[in-house]
Amino acid sequence: MSPFSPTQFILEHDQASPKEILRAAYGAFGELTLSFSGAEDVVLIDLALKIAPKEQVKVFSLDTGRLHAETYAFIERVREHYAISIDVRFPDTEAVQALVREKGLFSFYRDGHQECCGIRKVAPLRERLAGLPMWITGQRRDQSPGTRSSLQIAERDTAFGSESQPLYKINPLTHWRSDDVWNYIRMFDVPYNPLHARGFVSIGCEPCTRPTLPHQHEREGRWWWEDQAGKECGLHALNLPGDRPQTA
Repeated sequence: MSPFSPTQFILEHDQASPKEILRAAYGAFGELTLSFSGAEDVVLIDLALKIAPKEQVKVFSLDTGRLHAETYAFIERVREHYAISIDVRFPDTEAVQALVREKGLFSFYRDGHQECCGIRKVAPLRERLAGLPMWITGQRRDQSPGTRSSLQIAERDTAFGSESQPLYKINPLTHWRSDDVWNYIRMFDVPYNPLHARGFVSIGCEPCTRPTLPHQHEREGRWWWEDQAGKECGLHALNLPGDRPQTA
């Protein structure tokens, strides 16, 4: 198999539908590993199961220990709805205990969210991605104009991969908007988190997420006490200004 080229993948598939992008990714890698947390991710699960055998669709989710009760119920509903296994990953207990012992349960309100997210989300993700050639995310360009506006459908993930073992990130929903996601959910009766009906648009940990007000951007409900420019938890650090690599 020839080396994967994000640049060539973009040239060939940038204007394709998310389903066609997933099909092309499956053809290139022989399996699909999807991160799962929100509405976009379940759309991708639904699409992936329509083009690849169930045993070749690997779904994982990060349990930070601080999720809403509704989110835990949502994860279980997706597992049952699609009759799939969801690889739920947890943070290192000793690392969490050390942080809480030193700084308390809500240090992120004072120090910023990066340290807590690094322990509860980034480290478990790094462990899950180790050795993989590719992973799929539900990112969209319009989710965050400050950090995702230059998102591509295929990228080399230098945050979690290495020169000796490259990792590629596939973003099939890059060109979709929120309305496209919700039209698909309604059309195909895809499960979604009930918090969406209560004004939550972008849903993360319970202490760090609140409903958005009319005319607010969807990411404004995340880490609302911080500057609006860099609202990434570290899972998609490549989106931050200056960190996005060349696709080639």
